[in-house]
Amino acid sequence: MCLAVPGVIKEIRGNIAVVDYGGVVKEADISLLESVDVGDYVIVHVGYAITKLSEDEARQSIAAWKEALERLARF
Repeated sequence: MCLAVPGVIKEIRGNIAVVDYGGVVKEADISLLESVDVGDYVIVHVGYAITKLSEDEARQSIAAWKEALERLARF
């Protein structure tokens, strides 16, 4: 199973961004995107940022992830 996870860019170094996934911070390659800045939300899949999200889209996606994880924790 593959997951594409939303996160916020905290730092950019060339084609590598430091992305925060709600407290988990990892690097992601941003070379597939035309333009991203610190503070932008992105969807990352297997280490590559594949799309940029609006803040509203990101918040909805993050809320859906939280709900799914909370439901899984009940099992």
